[in-house]
Formats: sequence, C-alpha cells, structure tokens
Amino acid sequence: MSDDARIDRSGIHIEKDLADAVAIEEELDSNVVGPYRFPSPQRRRTAGWVYVAAALIVAITVDGGWVPAIGLLALAAWHFASAWPLEVDENSALRVAGQAVEFPVGHASGAVTFKGWRSRPRWAVILYSGTEPPDRRALVVVDAVNGGVAEDVYVEDIPAV
Repeated sequence: MSDDARIDRSGIHIEKDLADAVAIEEELDSNVVGPYRFPSPQRRRTAGWVYVAAALIVAITVDGGWVPAIGLLALAAWHFASAWPLEVDENSALRVAGQAVEFPVGHASGAVTFKGWRSRPRWAVILYSGTEPPDRRALVVVDAVNGGVAEDVYVEDIPAV
C-alpha cells in the first residue's frame, strides 16, 4: 500500500498514480488542489454591514440622501436575513441522503442550491445504485442548516439501454 493510499480523505478523490497516468489537469486533481469547502452564506453579513455603512454615509453627505439610504438599509436587512449558517457539509449531506433511500448507494454527488426569498441553503444530492451498471437513481434534497431531508425523495428506475 502506497503512502497516498493511507491518507484519510473525505469525499471523492483520484489516486495520484491514476491521475498521473491519465494526465488529469492540475485544477481537477484533488491531490494538488486538496479538499474544497463551500463558503458559508453567513459571509452575507459582511455585505450587510457594508450596506449599513454606505446608507449612513449617503444619508449624512447627500441632500435628500435618506431615500437611497432607505433602499441600502433594505438591502442590508435582506443580507442579514439570508445569512444562514451552513451547518451541514457535503459529506454529511451524502450520508443523510444515503440513509433516505432504500437501495445500496454507489456513485453520488451533491451541489448547494438556495430556496426562497431568504435563500436557505440546501444540498441537492443525486445517488446511483451500487449495481454495475446502476439500475436506480434518486434525488434527495437535504437542508444545509438542520440536516434533515427537505423534500420528498425522488427515486426512479434507470431504463436498460
């Protein structure tokens, strides 16, 4: 067993020997780039504070500046209201989704989506059965704030080709 095989990694990765053999581009090679963590929507609070500061500056320095200041404060309020914590990472979302289906999972992939006017973050996870080739697939939406399944699980058979 090589040293690379003993490295404990979370998520999908490509072994270094295989990546070198098939000449994977450096930005796609997980051995070079490393693990990726989706940035938290809580960063929106920073933008909210910038809008508050801009509203104060406009209200103080511009004649009739209270009108645009109100608009800037409304935008700041939306940024504060939509600054959800991203409590569930991709690996946790994949685990929750795998437990929500009745078939053994093979390949899976997750992507962050946002729902509603407050942009609540959710993981859209696509799962394929562990058979070769896969005969079933599912879409599971996992709430990225509380970790629960957010919608009905959609499961379908994959037609044989």
